Amino acid sequence: MQPTTVDVPTPDGTADAYLATPGTGGPFPAVLLFMDAFGLRPRVAEMAATIAERGYVVLAPNLFHRAGRAPLIDLGALADDSRRGALFESIGPMMAALTPDAVARDTAAYLDFLAARPDVALGPAAITGYCMGGTNALRAVEALPDRIAAVAAFHAGRVVTDAPDSPHLAVGAVTGELYFGHADADPSMTAEQIATLEKTLDASGVTYRSEVYAGARHGYTQSDTPMYDEQATQRHWTALFDLLDRTYRR
Repeated sequence: MQPTTVDVPTPDGTADAYLATPGTGGPFPAVLLFMDAFGLRPRVAEMAATIAERGYVVLAPNLFHRAGRAPLIDLGALADDSRRGALFESIGPMMAALTPDAVARDTAAYLDFLAARPDVALGPAAITGYCMGGTNALRAVEALPDRIAAVAAFHAGRVVTDAPDSPHLAVGAVTGELYFGHADADPSMTAEQIATLEKTLDASGVTYRSEVYAGARHGYTQSDTPMYDEQATQRHWTALFDLLDRTYRR
């Protein structure tokens, strides 16, 4: 299940990506894995392999491909809380480049790449996203509702903002199912913002689950950072595979 690195053509250049497949057989449903702000690295490859082992073709693209191939930051700094500020100084401009239009263009290209593979089943894909990847996964399903059947967003930040294009404002376009696994006491997604998100989802009639993982910090699934929480991560796997297995009626 060791992922390979592939190149995916997009309208804005080539995106490097991890590709993990179950091996022989198929065709298999497709899953996009949207990385956190720290980019493609061994932990992301490991997570892609875990999903592939359950019978899915998984593509984890470098969402920051406009800035170059991964890695784009000093991975040795991930375990050091004191260096996070400096990391985000370099990451910030790359995150800002992921506008709603850019996310939509990229996601369509990722889905085209998967659809062209003979080991990928016909039909819509699913996305699992982490931190900023969860927020961009929501952007993607809002832009391409016919091509994405389900989205799971874990410790996603800034889903609700005061901006006129805040991600939560377009949930009415979603026709698939959404799952949110929020981090507890997350400054990028507060209890008030979670309540606003849920109120908006309810008003839009979207099928969803929204849960707070008690005691888990923002970034709880990332085992190469101080935020890692093993219990919360296992809960995340249970929720993700429940969503995927129901979506694809396995």
